[in-house]
Amino acid sequence: MNRELPVWRSLMYCPVNVEKYVDKAHTRGADVIQLDLEDSVPHAEKAAARKLVEKAAARVRRGGADVVVRFNQPLSMAVRDLEHSICPDVDALACTKIGGASHVQLLDELVSELEEKRGISVGRTKFIVMVETADAFFQLRDIVRASPRIVACNLGGEDFALDNDMQPTGEALLYPKQQMIFAANAAGVIPLGFVDSIAGFGDWAAFRAMVRRSRDFGFKGAGCIHPGQVAIVNEEYTPGAAEVEYARKLIQLDREAAASGRGSFTLDGKMVDIPIIVRAQKLIARYDAIKARESRTLAAVEHQA
Repeated sequence: MNRELPVWRSLMYCPVNVEKYVDKAHTRGADVIQLDLEDSVPHAEKAAARKLVEKAAARVRRGGADVVVRFNQPLSMAVRDLEHSICPDVDALACTKIGGASHVQLLDELVSELEEKRGISVGRTKFIVMVETADAFFQLRDIVRASPRIVACNLGGEDFALDNDMQPTGEALLYPKQQMIFAANAAGVIPLGFVDSIAGFGDWAAFRAMVRRSRDFGFKGAGCIHPGQVAIVNEEYTPGAAEVEYARKLIQLDREAAASGRGSFTLDGKMVDIPIIVRAQKLIARYDAIKARESRTLAAVEHQA
């Protein structure tokens, strides 16, 4: 499926019921503020928390970020959360603990009804689908194709490890996370996450190295649970200046080779052919999309000032 995908490198979690976090969220530089109704909100406060979403969404997007709401399961809780989350300032929903394609389709139907009721274009609210159980893992391919609303997917490491009675280490989760990346790319959606746990952020150099490794595996963005992670994630999930320069050089040399009737050439002792050129073109396209997003974010910040 071909669809327009957002530029979402950093998705910073923000408990919607904690005022000090909501108040500062727009200053953190994240591409997305993810208002959380799920794990970071105690059960006793969930009913009150969902009523805060609409006003909080308008506040946290002041710095140019998109807004995602992570809502609860089971369905009885999801319905109540969605009733307060479908509004003009919410761009997408993080759909937790997805059970299968039919689960996504049911949520799609509920959201469509709410969009229509509120005068919002049907289909505007996008989905991040989250696979967090062994059963859902074996349905990944169908889940990520279940709705045109889906723009990204994630494998919830902690819950997935719990469901499989395993430790949530990078080594243990590497296989399922790679499978998620493959399924996402096959469906044309964004694979979100890291190769290792999101929980560790005390050693910033180690965290940066982990994010860099995650990009090598094919992740395009990830959730952040601490403001200090945001800048690192944005930097590491953005092609660097040297990468961009080299990609542009490859593309120019390919044009020159094509003009001479050649489909490949040699650079720095390595053969360059079509897959390498396509990779360079994709890198430049991503870099340009990120820079366009950053320009819009800067404009939003200047407007607020």
